[in-house]
Amino acid sequence: SGKAFRNEITTRNFIFRTREFEIMELEFFVMPGEDEMWHQRWIEESKCWYGDLGLPENRLRLRNHETDELAHYSKATTDIEYQFPWGWGEISGIANRTDYDLQAHSEASGKQLTYFDQASNKHIMPYVVEPTFGVDRSVFAFLSDAYVEEDAPTASSRDVERRVVLKLHPTLAPIKVAVLPLSRNETLAPLAKRVFDTVRNSQVSNGMVQYDDTQSIGRRYRRQDEVGTPFCITVDFESLDDGKVTIRDRDTMAQDRISIDRLVNEVGKRLSDSPTIRPPQI
Repeated sequence: SGKAFRNEITTRNFIFRTREFEIMELEFFVMPGEDEMWHQRWIEESKCWYGDLGLPENRLRLRNHETDELAHYSKATTDIEYQFPWGWGEISGIANRTDYDLQAHSEASGKQLTYFDQASNKHIMPYVVEPTFGVDRSVFAFLSDAYVEEDAPTASSRDVERRVVLKLHPTLAPIKVAVLPLSRNETLAPLAKRVFDTVRNSQVSNGMVQYDDTQSIGRRYRRQDEVGTPFCITVDFESLDDGKVTIRDRDTMAQDRISIDRLVNEVGKRLSDSPTIRPPQI
């Protein structure tokens, strides 16, 4: 991964079109004759990766490059496109580069870059399948898809208000859990901080936990919704007596009372029950 540059475009559409941007790519070496199979495998796996991270099927599509638009080194290239608010845009490209790269390096360096295959007892020049992912564009797609404005009940449940929520896949959420004491009260603080330390030090959260005791509990819920925190844990005065806390789901806003001694397991279960990332089948 690293920086890539353009000098021929007019910047527009925020981070989607910039002169300097981040990409992730790799060169996957394959046997000649197997390149088309591996190219198709990488197309399918790359598209599944986006889907597993929350991008819906109906907003993803594949576009094969026409013969007259293929790069000179490419036998075939397929883009993965996402439907942004202004239309379809490329977020990834998978190219079958055949043996162009190694042939070019070999000619320029004068070094033999073939691979000796013992099975066939031949020297072989590998082909390359190159999946490339735009980091900026992918992030933009995830954020664009996750951003939601919806009506939600107020703290009194008598009225509704407009709620802004970032429904990020938990894997992408910068904060996995927020611990919120009901109020900034000195009798609640010790227990709330102990709950915070317990969850933060557990493996289920990877330390990505925030403690927030400023403003009303309703405002803090909304603040965590806006940054995409999947679960909020509220420590209230009843917690001092019953040893339970309230865990709130970001998307449904459902609240459940959970024993503190079961909290880490419950958080881990809820995070693991979320749509999971499928291991690559390469």
